[in-house]
Amino acid sequence: MKFEMTKYEGGWIELIVGCMFSGKSEEMIRRVKRAIIANQKVIVFKPKIDKRYDKDKVVSHNGIKIEAFVVDNPAEIYELSQKYDVIAIDEAQFFDNELIEVVEQLANENKRIIIAGLDQDFRGEPFSIMPHLMAIADSVDKLHAICVVCGAVATKSQRLIENQPAPYDSPTIVVGAIETYQPRCRKCFQKPVKVKT
Repeated sequence: MKFEMTKYEGGWIELIVGCMFSGKSEEMIRRVKRAIIANQKVIVFKPKIDKRYDKDKVVSHNGIKIEAFVVDNPAEIYELSQKYDVIAIDEAQFFDNELIEVVEQLANENKRIIIAGLDQDFRGEPFSIMPHLMAIADSVDKLHAICVVCGAVATKSQRLIENQPAPYDSPTIVVGAIETYQPRCRKCFQKPVKVKT
């Protein structure tokens, strides 16, 4: 028997994850536009920390954009989402644990939540709250990029400082684009190493 989803009973949480330049924001925007075409009430959020490309829009690396509310914390997402059917959240890895509770509550209020974010940090380790969000999600799509070194399927985000891999003890959160990050496959990814003291 083929499973076909026709509506989101009891709410729905869907995650779009992957490395840098895998098309996460672009896919989120695509889903948002489809919901708008379906005459659903949609609201889009982005964290205040993400000022790349445009401060008031979610913008994919290839220039596709959509208006967004810029928020400091997940509580604002909850407050602003009450009159909407579909809530989209970009760069979810930049939010704290409160987002988990907010997303669960909104889904329990019969809302569809579309979340995009990095599943791994520059060390190749699980990023912030993303593993928890992936666990509670009803649907998870992992997107891939193309390794800039060899052209293979990329799943890692290589952070560079002066064309060298960033050291392990670098801050976890550094907002950047092509000037700071490269998509890499597992073979070409240079995992930062802890310096023994």
